[in-house]
Amino acid sequence: MSEGNAPPDAPPRVHRLHWWKEAAIVIAFYVVYSWIRNRFGSNTIADDGVPQAAFHNAERIIRIERAMGLFHEESIQELFLAQRWFIQFWNVYYGTFHFFVTLAVFIVLFFKRKDVFPQWRNTLAAMTALAIIGFAFFPLMPPRLLDQPCPGANTVEFGGACVESELRPGPELTFDGTNGFGFVDTLSVYGGPWRFDSDEVASISNQYAAMPSLHIGWSTWCALAVWPLLRRRWTRAAVLLYPLATLFCIIVTANHFWLDGAGGLLVFSVGALIGWGFHRWNQNRLDRRDLLNTMLTERSGKAPKRFRLSSVASEIIDDVQGDYDDEHRRPLVDDASAPDPPRPPG
Repeated sequence: MSEGNAPPDAPPRVHRLHWWKEAAIVIAFYVVYSWIRNRFGSNTIADDGVPQAAFHNAERIIRIERAMGLFHEESIQELFLAQRWFIQFWNVYYGTFHFFVTLAVFIVLFFKRKDVFPQWRNTLAAMTALAIIGFAFFPLMPPRLLDQPCPGANTVEFGGACVESELRPGPELTFDGTNGFGFVDTLSVYGGPWRFDSDEVASISNQYAAMPSLHIGWSTWCALAVWPLLRRRWTRAAVLLYPLATLFCIIVTANHFWLDGAGGLLVFSVGALIGWGFHRWNQNRLDRRDLLNTMLTERSGKAPKRFRLSSVASEIIDDVQGDYDDEHRRPLVDDASAPDPPRPPG
C-alpha cells in the first residue's frame, strides 16, 4: 500500500464518563469507608475499656515532635482561645469544609477536566483507603481528648485522663486537674455544628481516626486538582492557602497534631502514585483490546461481537426455552398405536 493510500490514524479513544456511575461509585465507596472507619473506631475501643492504645500512640507522636523541637500545638491554640467567634469559625470550618469543598471539586473535575478525571478520582479513593489502614492499625487520640475523662458505664467519654503517663507535668501520672497537657476541646467549650460527646455523633464517629489527617490529604487533593483551571494569580494563591488554612484549623481546634498533617500528605502522595498508575494500566489494557479488535476486523471484514453477560444469559434462556418447546410439541401417542408413515409409490 502506498503512502498516499494509507488509512488515516484512528482518533484517540476518549474515556466516557457517566454522572450516575460516578455518583454510585462515590456513595458506595463512602459507605464502605465509613463502616470500616468506625468498625475500628472509638465506639468499639471505648466499649472494650480504657483506650490505652490510642493514648500511648499520642504519647509517641508527642515524643517525636519534642525530639524535633516542634511540639507547639498547645501554645498555638492558646494564642486564639480568647477570641470566641474566631474559634467558632474554625469549628464550623473543621466540620463542613472537609466534605463540601471536596465534593465541589469532584463535580468541577467531572465537567471541566474530563481528560484527567479518572486519575484524580482514583487518587482520592486510594488515599482514603490507605487512611483506613492507618486508622485500623494506629488508633490515635487527638490532643483535645488527652485530659478528658476516660470512658465510663453511664457517660459518653473517650478521653485518657485515667491513663498513666510520664509526660504529664508533676509527680502524678494520671490527670488530677492541674497536670494536663493543656489542650481545650473547642467543640465542647465554644460550640460548633455538633458535639463529639453527644450520643448520636459518638455512635457513628471514630474519634481516634487522627493519623493520617484526611483533612490535609483531601484539601491538598482539592488544591492540586483545580490548579490548572485557574488563570489569575490571586485565585491560585487562594487555592494553595486552602491546605495551609486546614492545617491551622486542625491544630487550633486540637483535633490533630501537626504530624498527622504530614501523614495526610504522605497518603496523598502514595495515593496519587496508585491512582495514576492504575489509570495508566487500565488505559494500556483498553488500548490492547482496541488493537486486537482492529486486527480481527481487518481479517474477518466485520467487527467482533463484544462479550456481554446479558447476551450470554439471553442465549442460555433461549436454548432452554427452545428445548422446552420441542419437548411439549411432541404428540402424546404410543409408538405402537401411531399410524405407519405413508409408503412411497412404487
